[in-house]
Amino acid sequence: MKQEERKDFDREAAQWDANPGRVKLARDVADAMIREALPAKDQDALDFGCGTGLVTLKLQPLVRSITGVDSSRGMLDVLASKVQDRRIGNVRTQFVDLEHGRTVEGQYNLIVSSMTLHHVPDPAALIAQLAAALLPGGTLAVADLDTEDGSFHSDNAGVLHFGFDRAAVRRMFANAGLAEVRDVTAAVVAKEIEGKGRREFPVFLVLGKK
Repeated sequence: MKQEERKDFDREAAQWDANPGRVKLARDVADAMIREALPAKDQDALDFGCGTGLVTLKLQPLVRSITGVDSSRGMLDVLASKVQDRRIGNVRTQFVDLEHGRTVEGQYNLIVSSMTLHHVPDPAALIAQLAAALLPGGTLAVADLDTEDGSFHSDNAGVLHFGFDRAAVRRMFANAGLAEVRDVTAAVVAKEIEGKGRREFPVFLVLGKK
């Protein structure tokens, strides 16, 4: 993500959780990840594009450890503050800037990512990198929007893809060497769009195993 876009996320971090629709979507996606990926207490997990940790902290009680990864230090600071305030011992944060060569560190049993792929210039390359960070038998679970017309976000700054075709994402998983690739609908977001009325935006969850 370009520097100016990351600064926007840093600036928005303190108020990120004040959006009830955003919080509900994170909860719905996390619930789908729990149902479909079956996180367990003997697993080390990673949440790529974790933001303020809305998904991270839903998964945290179910796994041995979880690392929240983001390219916004502001978002990571909010997550770290939550972890400290709640005295949570199994959450770590990791700053990653793919544009400048910082890659995901470590190996994990479960890697998740929610609503991050549409901000990434090369989604296939990211999925390949995440797949490479999986331990044998590990699961990758990625959630994002189905293809849409650009009206989901009120401001499309930093939005590089207006959703994705699920079949294309499944192919990215397969090309990254993952097996048992499948998709489910994790959530449906209903929004009032100016000039277009009430619209529904499905959010998929694609899963694959190493």
